[in-house]
Amino acid sequence: MPILADLHMHSSYSTDSNAPMEEMILSAINKGLRTICFTEHIDLDFPETPDFPAGAFNLNPDAFLYELLGYKSKYADKIEVLFGLECGMQPHLSRENAKIIKEHEYDFILGSVHLIDGKDPYYPSFFESISEEEALRKYLEDTYRNIRVFGNFDSLGHMDYIIRYCKKMDQTYEYAKYKDIIDKILEHLIDREKALELNTGSLRKGMKECNPCFDVLKRFHELGGEHVTIGSDAHTPADIAYGFDKAAELLTACGYKYYTVYSGRIPMQQKL
Repeated sequence: MPILADLHMHSSYSTDSNAPMEEMILSAINKGLRTICFTEHIDLDFPETPDFPAGAFNLNPDAFLYELLGYKSKYADKIEVLFGLECGMQPHLSRENAKIIKEHEYDFILGSVHLIDGKDPYYPSFFESISEEEALRKYLEDTYRNIRVFGNFDSLGHMDYIIRYCKKMDQTYEYAKYKDIIDKILEHLIDREKALELNTGSLRKGMKECNPCFDVLKRFHELGGEHVTIGSDAHTPADIAYGFDKAAELLTACGYKYYTVYSGRIPMQQKL
């Protein structure tokens, strides 16, 4: 397996995971990984949902760091364990998110969009008043607005994430239909030397493409994008490094020769 770093995973410090941190680490070691990064959720102002109360995705970073440092030392001869965040971006939270990030010395920050106008597309009710095509465009437009007002992240997480919750779009979604807004996002990332995440989480949900899809990855490379981080988005030990063989094949087919690992917020390219 040429990809040996998983830079997107969650333990029980994220509300939507019950996985003990040590079990995640041991699974990563057993799978032959050299580096992992816990990117626990910090999603301020997250609304109440059928599954979670309002504010469920706040985080206690001190407790998270304390436990991580213990395991980082314990398993230092077997694996590199990095300290990260998956920061839920919303335009009105840019200053507060930046303040939280500055309070600790993180290795890696994923910037992700999970909400559209404060609503969670995970739930079918979201699509009652909007078509899937309109929702995807709105999601991409919101992503572009977020990355213009908030720049304290290293890699843009699961760029076309909303596809996971569309019933038809996994089969009909084409980069060409959204080229205008997608290219704006990619060009902005490149201009500011940000990475794009290749997220394999959609594959274990039975979808045909990663997030983002092949054509978007290829376009990022064509435009001059150099940094791609790889993340399984695992919330359980079994899902760590899921689909990484396919991810390596996709990157190679797009023309990439390296993937990127961050440590201390500094990008380091690893050969495929």
